[in-house]
Amino acid sequence: MKSTFAVRTMRAGELELALEWARQEGWNPGIDDAPAFWEADPSGFLVAAIGEVPVGCISVVRYGERFAFIGLYMLHPEFRGKGYGKQLWNKGMALAGNRTVGLDGVVAQQEYYRKHGFETAYRTLRFGGSAQIPDVGDQAAQVTPVTHGKLEGLVRYDEGVFPGLRHSFIRAWCGSPERRKSFMVGGGSRIRGYGTIRRCFDGYKIGPLFANKPEVARALLARLAGEAKGAPIYLDVPADNLHAVTLAQEFGLSPVFETARMYRGQAPAIPLDRVFGVTTLELG
Repeated sequence: MKSTFAVRTMRAGELELALEWARQEGWNPGIDDAPAFWEADPSGFLVAAIGEVPVGCISVVRYGERFAFIGLYMLHPEFRGKGYGKQLWNKGMALAGNRTVGLDGVVAQQEYYRKHGFETAYRTLRFGGSAQIPDVGDQAAQVTPVTHGKLEGLVRYDEGVFPGLRHSFIRAWCGSPERRKSFMVGGGSRIRGYGTIRRCFDGYKIGPLFANKPEVARALLARLAGEAKGAPIYLDVPADNLHAVTLAQEFGLSPVFETARMYRGQAPAIPLDRVFGVTTLELG
């Protein structure tokens, strides 16, 4: 009896497989991303399978009723070119419903996304390298670790920058110091910025890096980069934020990769001048 192709919600443990495929594709995810990713939307991760054999995946994380973000869209190389990708894509888009949908598309796939109604909002440049950390003077003392008692204020601050509600994700992402290190400037209703660094298969990624002013972002990046202890760091920067591009260059980082933030539907109003580093290319 021939096994049938189907797309279904991921089961526990299958997100780790998807992230392993992402590693094999050279996307360099964090070594412990799965638990926090899952918190973002447990029913937003789909797997394509032939019988019981997973062959592809896509994530369609829904942030409230107005915004969703697509990532982790891939088929195992052995199963490409057979029409499975189109079925997987259609299931994912159906899950998004009438929400505005965002994604970060690699250059080779941008025309494919345009054909499906996505339009480019801005370019994102991944800067990477071993950081040359400048002296930030008195600003260093203002950077403090994120603790559980500070998460509520952090969630509210994030609402003012990210285009959708992601309370559960932020609590998981920034509230697990054994997995990721998060730092902030200010507190309560006066937070002026925050950032997170995590270990990846190659070096470390910093994201998000949100800040009200370039000098706040600079102090945060100095503290975050110090956690890498000389290992390579990577930061995904909206190219339209010229202060962020300049900051990455000041730290000795160079462009290594490019994507485009694309939307289907009305693009959300994001204060890009406060986005010095995207959280992740998989979840927005």
